[in-house]
Amino acid sequence: MSAEPTTLESRVGHVFRDRSLLERALTHPSLLPVLHGAESNQRLEFLGDAVLQLLLSEALYAEFPGEREGVLSRRRATLANGTTLALLARELGLDRALRLGPSEESSGGRQRTSALGDAFEALLGAVYLDAGLEAARAVARAAYGPLPARLATLGDDKTPKSRLQELIQPRHGNEALAYSVLAAEGEDHRRTFEVSVSLLGREIGRGRGSSKKAAEEAAAEAALRTLGA
Repeated sequence: MSAEPTTLESRVGHVFRDRSLLERALTHPSLLPVLHGAESNQRLEFLGDAVLQLLLSEALYAEFPGEREGVLSRRRATLANGTTLALLARELGLDRALRLGPSEESSGGRQRTSALGDAFEALLGAVYLDAGLEAARAVARAAYGPLPARLATLGDDKTPKSRLQELIQPRHGNEALAYSVLAAEGEDHRRTFEVSVSLLGREIGRGRGSSKKAAEEAAAEAALRTLGA
C-alpha cells in the first residue's frame, strides 16, 4: 500500500491494526475488474451506514435534550445525506485516497458525490470492525466537529418561524400565518409575552418568552409540533 493511507490515518485519527480494512474501504467497485478476487467497499458501506445512523442518533439525542423526534430525525437526515458525507470525505482527503478503475477515474469518479459518501461510510464501517464502536464514535465526532456548528454550515440553523413559514407557504400562501400577542406581563425590564400563531384564523400554537420575538418563536415551535413537522 502507498504512503497515502498513513497520511489518511493521521487525518482520520485512527491507525488500523488490520490495514486491509482500510484498503477495502477505499476500493471502489470499478477497480474489481483490474484486481481480480479483491473486494470493494460496498459491504463496509452497508455496515458503516448502520453505525453512522446509531452514532448520529446518539449524539443528537445528547446534544439537543428536549428536542422532539421530528426535528432530531430531520437533523440526522441532514447530517447523513450524500452531499454532507461527500463533504466530510473531501475534508478527510478520501477523494485523493480512493482506489478507482480506469474508466471511473477518467469520468470524474474521484469527485462523484455517491462514491465519496459511500467511501466515508465504508471507512466508518472499517474502523468499527477494526477497533469497535468507541473508535468509530471518536472518528465520527472528529469528522463532524460540534454538531450545532456543522448543522449551521449545512443550512439547518433555521428558526422555528422560518421553518413554519416554509411548511405553510407552498399550500396556503405568504399571508396564511398570523401572530398575535395575547398577554404582556411584568415590569418593563422583566416582561413576559404570550403569543399565539394562527393558520387561516385557526390557532395552531402558543408560546411564551421574554420578548415578543422569543414568544413568536416559541409559538411557531408549538405549531410545528401540532402539525407533526
